[in-house]
Amino acid sequence: MPSRYMIELTQPEIAAQLKRKPLVILPAGSVEQHGPHLPAGTDIFAAKVIAHAVAERMDGLVLPGGPLGVTPMHMPFEGTITLTPDTYIRVVTETCACTARHGAKYLLILNWHEGNIPSLAIAAETLHRQHGMTVLTVQACYVAAEMFGQECGGLTHGGEIEALAVLAYRSDLVHLDRVDSSSDHQRAGEMDKLRRTRAYQPVLTDIRSIAPTGWYGNPQHATAEKGARMVNVIADGIAAEATEIFRQLDLTQGGTVQGGVAQGGVAEIKHARKVG
Repeated sequence: MPSRYMIELTQPEIAAQLKRKPLVILPAGSVEQHGPHLPAGTDIFAAKVIAHAVAERMDGLVLPGGPLGVTPMHMPFEGTITLTPDTYIRVVTETCACTARHGAKYLLILNWHEGNIPSLAIAAETLHRQHGMTVLTVQACYVAAEMFGQECGGLTHGGEIEALAVLAYRSDLVHLDRVDSSSDHQRAGEMDKLRRTRAYQPVLTDIRSIAPTGWYGNPQHATAEKGARMVNVIADGIAAEATEIFRQLDLTQGGTVQGGVAQGGVAEIKHARKVG
């Protein structure tokens, strides 16, 4: 197929794809300010470009994941639109449940926005237990941090990793010539580390608790070529791990679905690890 985005395909193409491989991928992001150099849609653009690359590797369809997420932390700045958790859970659940009615068996939720994590966990549980889908949620922003954090100065709001993701999606949306007034990197990094621990999760008033200017990082060295490389490496890694996880779920939760994700999974894993 020329595209993996469901909304760009015809009904017969979608039906044939779901019959061949009943895997759908939901990109999850948000609309929120990202400083003077990155668009408000940074998180959803990052999720979409990685989701499409993963879909190519796993032979799946990318659902029209709405751009909005749960992001009250960024409301002090213009350009931010947030849903309540209840609304977001319903949107995600109803979107994916429709595909289950049309034959989708496997759901990969690919998330780039940390504020969505609690709501996505509830939606994933519902989609599995009430709609029979095999569900895997991947925090793609954390995968990016693990793979490129050392090279790019960590996962920072508006920093190089996010700039690279948008450059890979649409380079014309990135304005590195406008970069100025980054918040103090050390202080912001300490606050981000505080909220990302597994054992303790403080509630911060808003993004200014982390970065008074709304963003921090060093995106100046980001390029479209590096962005494309980052997306490919991340997609290789996610496709490999997701294929293996779905294979294990097939073995322990009811067996392999004909034409499902586990079919041909070994070859996909070996290819992704070789490339990555």
